This record gives sequence, structure tokens and C-alpha cells, in this order.
Amino acid sequence: MYSKAQSVKEYLDSLPEERKKYMTELRKVIKKNLPKGFKEVISYGMIGYVIPHSKYPEGYHCNPELPLPFINIASQKNFIAVYHMGIYGDKKLHDWYVDNYKKITGKKSDMGKSCLRFSKPEQIPFELIGKLVSKITPSQWIKMYEKNLRRDQ
Repeated sequence: MYSKAQSVKEYLDSLPEERKKYMTELRKVIKKNLPKGFKEVISYGMIGYVIPHSKYPEGYHCNPELPLPFINIASQKNFIAVYHMGIYGDKKLHDWYVDNYKKITGKKSDMGKSCLRFSKPEQIPFELIGKLVSKITPSQWIKMYEKNLRRDQ
């Protein structure tokens, strides 16, 4: 679900109360654990955490006018999503998350290439998400992004 919200507050205010509670907690955990240098924005109709042009002037290769995306969170129709580009770009980080999710929940993670889906928001492993977002600094993300971008070209 694409939101036309122009600010994080507007995005959160547009959510049903039940979803707002979990999205607010998710945002709080991310902001508490995310290394300095990322900036919170509305990106692709979601709450996003990006590397601003002031730190990475090249921007996102798909649209250089946009800052380099790293994490987005969204209230989708049937789930809450965390889009974490580091999981897509780093197999060791992906495997770390998958293993720890299984240890904590006893279940397999519902995920795509960079998308972690939580159809039952009350089961979001907030502490694990906090650890996940703390694992990559802006400079590490830029290096990983550029390395993967060169490989794809």
C-alpha cells in the first residue's frame, strides 16, 4: 500500500490504531539502534532510513535524485514490512537474521529478498530488529552497495 503522506507523523496518523501501535514501536526500535548518519524520510510511500545526498551525493542508481535507501518500514494490506537492503546485499547478515529469527520464534521467517513480513504484528521480534539495524554503518552500507552495484553492471 503506497501512502501519499508527506511526513512520518502524517504516515503514522493515517494508520488504524492497531497498526499505528506496532509501527510506532518499530520506528522507535530502529531509531534507537540505527547507527548515526542515516536520515529518516518518507521514501517510496513508506517510512525510510537513507543516506542523504550530503553524505553520498551520487544518490540511488535507479534515480540519482533520491538519497541512497537502506531500510523502509510499511504497513501493508496484510502485514507489516521491514525492507532491509543489507539483508539483500550481505549473505552473512541474511543468514544471521534467519538463524536468530528461528531461535527466537521457532519458525521460519516470512521474507523476500530484502523484505521481512510480519502478518501478526504482535509477533514482531523488536529486539532482533534492533540488533539487525545496528549491524551496518552508513560507510559500510555505501561500500556494500557500490560493490554489489559494480557486480550487477
